[in-house]
Amino acid sequence: MGGRLSRVLRSFNVESRARREISKEKPTPAPRHPGHRLDRLGDRPEIQEEISKKDDRLLSLLKDVYVESRDPPGRVKDGGAEHLPCKQVEKRLTKLGHLGDLDVKKVPKGKISIVEALTLLNNHKLNPQIWTAEKIAAEYSLELKDVKCLLEFFIPFAVKEFPKETRKAI
Repeated sequence: MGGRLSRVLRSFNVESRARREISKEKPTPAPRHPGHRLDRLGDRPEIQEEISKKDDRLLSLLKDVYVESRDPPGRVKDGGAEHLPCKQVEKRLTKLGHLGDLDVKKVPKGKISIVEALTLLNNHKLNPQIWTAEKIAAEYSLELKDVKCLLEFFIPFAVKEFPKETRKAI
């Protein structure tokens, strides 16, 4: 209700208010300072002479300055060559899981895909004596400390079914 009322008041007599604003005389800008103009420099020959005159003292100081610059060693600058990768990342084939075509085929050494992560976590959960952190690190080309952290902090979900008698008690 308040929106309608404010809209009506806003649009009341809009055209006449707009005409009144348009017909007002525009304000004139403030005058510029007379020293502001750079055109006057051309009229005075002593200023032009001062600008074009060489200062011997400043020239001698400039000659004393010696700058030596060297490019960093080992950089080759090619103009139009294609950009080649700086470092070749060594990749390994993944241990394909049950997703097959959807899974990533190659991953860099030291990393694993999601399917591999779920597989190794599940294997460790089912057989922790066989799938130790050392064996997993060797199998998947990972660092031992990373594998230990992975096994400690990431646990796959376990689905538990409660017997019917227990369900009623809950």
